[in-house]
Amino acid sequence: MSAGRVSEGAGWVSWWGFSPARNLLSLGPVKSDGEMNVLLVGSGDPRHILKTIMDSPVEQNLHMWVIESSMDVVARQLLLLYVTLTSQEKMGINERTEVFLELFGNTEIRSQTEETLRRAASQLILSVTETMEDPMNACLNTTLLKFKERDELARIFKLWIQQTSPVIMSKAWDYRVRQHLGTRYDSKKGCFDWDLTMKLHEKGCGVISKQQYVQWRGKGLAFEMREGIYQTTNPTLLSTRVFNKQKGDKIGIRGYWGDIVSSPYLSFGIESDDKKLLKTQNGQHLNTAQDISFANLQELFRSLSSRRRRLSASHTDTEAEEAPTLSQQKSLNDLMHLSGVSVTFLPLDSLQKLPQKQKYRHYFNSVYFSASCVHQLDPMMGQIAAPDAVLVVELAKYILDLNKEQEAGFAETVANLALKAGFEPWCEGASDGVHAVFVQQKK
Repeated sequence: MSAGRVSEGAGWVSWWGFSPARNLLSLGPVKSDGEMNVLLVGSGDPRHILKTIMDSPVEQNLHMWVIESSMDVVARQLLLLYVTLTSQEKMGINERTEVFLELFGNTEIRSQTEETLRRAASQLILSVTETMEDPMNACLNTTLLKFKERDELARIFKLWIQQTSPVIMSKAWDYRVRQHLGTRYDSKKGCFDWDLTMKLHEKGCGVISKQQYVQWRGKGLAFEMREGIYQTTNPTLLSTRVFNKQKGDKIGIRGYWGDIVSSPYLSFGIESDDKKLLKTQNGQHLNTAQDISFANLQELFRSLSSRRRRLSASHTDTEAEEAPTLSQQKSLNDLMHLSGVSVTFLPLDSLQKLPQKQKYRHYFNSVYFSASCVHQLDPMMGQIAAPDAVLVVELAKYILDLNKEQEAGFAETVANLALKAGFEPWCEGASDGVHAVFVQQKK
């Protein structure tokens, strides 16, 4: 069974990552006391952010800094964080989990989820167009983005609010599947089954059931939790890809340009701290990747609620002087504020500029690079890493169109780039083939 073209399967935009959610401060010998600064480059979704916050002590000050490769991905990160932070009074944990997973991994969503998306997008437009120097919520801090980037976010959110999508998602998805499989399209179910059993299951993802995986590969529906009708295009999974035409002209085509092979189950659905969820009987898993994704997110949401900073009805003199504006109060009522936690989005081109700014010199305790952004790892990284910093790089284990030799070659490239940046492999931890962990070289 020949592999498809890598770019066709993995896509050109990272709507989700190629690795499970991890507490980045638990990888390597990171000292997790005091204030911690974590930089994520190209993570694609907020899985590592949420897991790191969940597993960190409540009394710890945790600052997450995010750089993405496109404003479409930034917009989705903001949306998923918005859903996560919606207060229990506004949306219960069950509903929040369902909405999160639908928006996260389904090309088509229910009408109720569409209404929630529109409300969230309206609020997010306010958050990125406000001229205040302070963010409306520390977990949705976009104040450091360039004005043109914030304008782009507002444009994307407005597209989400539109009543009808100009793109028929089922056709956009099918186009990608045809391009990827080529002559094998007519036997596509056999191809899907091969990728699942001979690749994902062989790599330890036995919880991904055949029925759910084939459904996702065929239609782009990963999470069907209710007997609802999934027929409204999920606009958060649409983006514009620029093609070169003849005579040097370029044309932008809006469609689905993300992963169509590895699946959104990887982020939250193949690992769990609750080992009961991973039980098998007669060699078969009792729970599916959808079940595990649902349970893991519920646990995340419950844990984050325990970090909620409640606003007191009575203010001290100092608090009165810093009373929030009306627009801030509205936002405070809608979203939870997590004690000691901030998530700040940095400009798309900021990675190369951080070493030039005094604030970020030897600043980050943990630096994470996704597989799709590893080419941006250069020797300058040593200048923004704290003396005890850990470098975590996502490997290509779950990029299914790569063969074993290509996967090994990718890991070797990562090691060489890390070495040039002043990092060496962390030898105390056993490698799981999912992430490579490095520490700064001893001088």
